[in-house]
Amino acid sequence: MLRIHFTSHDLQNIRIAPQPDPLWELVCSVCRLQTGQGRLEFGDWRNSAHPRLRTDPAVHRALRLLRTVIPAVGYIPDFLTPSVLGADLSAGLEQVRLTPRRQLVREMTRLAESRPIPGWTSLAGPGRDGLASLTGALATYHGALLRPYWPRIRTAVGNDVSQRARTLLEGGTQALLEGLQPLGRWSSPVLEVDYPVDRDLYLEGRGLLLVPSYFCWRRPTALADPALAPVLVYPVAKAPLDAARGTEDGLERLLGRTRAAVLTEVADRHTRTTSEVAEAVGVSLPSVSYQISVLRDGGLVTSRREGKYVLHTVTPLGLQLLGAGMPAQAESLGGGIAPGAGNADGARAMLAPAGFGRDQEIVRG
Repeated sequence: MLRIHFTSHDLQNIRIAPQPDPLWELVCSVCRLQTGQGRLEFGDWRNSAHPRLRTDPAVHRALRLLRTVIPAVGYIPDFLTPSVLGADLSAGLEQVRLTPRRQLVREMTRLAESRPIPGWTSLAGPGRDGLASLTGALATYHGALLRPYWPRIRTAVGNDVSQRARTLLEGGTQALLEGLQPLGRWSSPVLEVDYPVDRDLYLEGRGLLLVPSYFCWRRPTALADPALAPVLVYPVAKAPLDAARGTEDGLERLLGRTRAAVLTEVADRHTRTTSEVAEAVGVSLPSVSYQISVLRDGGLVTSRREGKYVLHTVTPLGLQLLGAGMPAQAESLGGGIAPGAGNADGARAMLAPAGFGRDQEIVRG
């Protein structure tokens, strides 16, 4: 459990990063690549990454170097994710390259205490050659494995930012913090966050930066050093939208044209209000409300109320249906269509990715 202690000044100084942070996404994605977590969400991405890693020596070397400083679980040095709010990748890489030697030695020593780090001392040696190699690896990895997916990452994060901005406008900072459930529980003046280690973080008037992340998985993460500017990185709702294309005819035959369009629209935008779906699909509000209720009863959509809005999100089962070829996809996720899977609950249980348990996340403290 991570307990974040607020003062009244901190409550006035809560910010949300308006776009994905390139280095946080990079660090989290290296963890996802190593652990295989999130088969449904990240499976297509990993499947496309593996051939590139086999055939491109530069990308292979970059990942091999990054794995030495970004373990799948456990402590990860803070200097890899400097605070450069709103900046692009090049600005972040420059901050990494300029990491003070004292910080570099301190954090790499801590990392080496938990796992062997071959040749890490070259990072902190005379000159900046070691850090130049590291930033080069970061740039190579990002260009090959993240840049092609950046529009989708940006859309997912943008949807989350829009939703939380609306919550803030309607209910203030209390509603914003309460809206972090189930990732965290707000019990003024403390935000309790699901975290792999027991820890307290005192903001002491510095405020808190919330960083929505596509590749963050299951639970939030934060910087390990409490003296650094406080950051809380949390996972956003995401969907493997690449798989939700090219199946419209089959989906229409199964669900009907309007219901299939409603399901596809909810999946394409991650979270949608009823009126937004109605406008996009081109049908009346009562009709959309009815279609969503049918999809919800079938386990394909979930709904929750936030203020005067009802937000709809596609479920893993709905994503599987949009992906087509359900038996084949279920088999690839480690399960088949078993007896009892004919109803929504049974199918959802059989099609849930293996990583839907209490997976470990990276620990920054």
